[in-house]
Amino acid sequence: MTNSNLFKVALLGIPFDENSSFERGPALAPEIIRKVLNSGSLNGSTELGINLRESERWSDAGDVDIASPTSFIEDIEQRCDQLLSKNTRLLTLGGDHSISYPVLKSYAKHFDQLSILHIDAHSDLYDSFKGNRYSNACPFARVMEDGLCNRLVQVGIRTLNLHQEQQIAKFEVESLEMRHWPLAQPLVFEHPVYLSLDIDGIDPAFAPGVSHREPGGLTTREVINLIHQINMPLVGADIVEFNPNKDIDNMTSQLAAKLVKEVAGKMLL
Repeated sequence: MTNSNLFKVALLGIPFDENSSFERGPALAPEIIRKVLNSGSLNGSTELGINLRESERWSDAGDVDIASPTSFIEDIEQRCDQLLSKNTRLLTLGGDHSISYPVLKSYAKHFDQLSILHIDAHSDLYDSFKGNRYSNACPFARVMEDGLCNRLVQVGIRTLNLHQEQQIAKFEVESLEMRHWPLAQPLVFEHPVYLSLDIDGIDPAFAPGVSHREPGGLTTREVINLIHQINMPLVGADIVEFNPNKDIDNMTSQLAAKLVKEVAGKMLL
């Protein structure tokens, strides 16, 4: 499933933030990101030479219909199953980070071997947070428990506590903290890659529109370069945790749209 002539890539909105651990608002993000993508403020060309507005392999699959907060896993997983079974790979727009778990549950059915590149200020490996095992602070604990990937690499991390360090050791996660940035050597993957990109992995100077502003993060350019330099096929991605309620002068919506373009361009290569 790595031949670029055999698949399409679809944008899929998941306007869901019921598992936000601090402030609601990310459910508003898919609509706003789409407005920027479709506005006259930017064209469809990506830095890697793909023009999304001219590509027959790029489409918008609309939003996932989530019946209730308790059914979010099943609803998201089922919709992803429908699209992946049609040889359509997904770039999903959250929503809070809890949406990554059901998306990856679906991906694991279609890719026997999968590496995850997780860009975030937070490890999101809590076993449970505020009594919620499906909190946006927990998705990668569920991913690792279920064996949904061969390898989890985290970049941008700058908030570890003892419990998270214990979880990193338990699940053998490669957590690359910002205090050690830049990377000593480029990331090298051996299997297809799924990218989970939390906007708060980027420094709030570039991305103020997040619920958890954590100074000391990556620059926009560093994140784009990380995406471009992925050495294996990028077969899926989510962009999560943009909170329009916290944005300043549409800075973060423009950033999110730029990231959609560059991720999509990489997926379509």
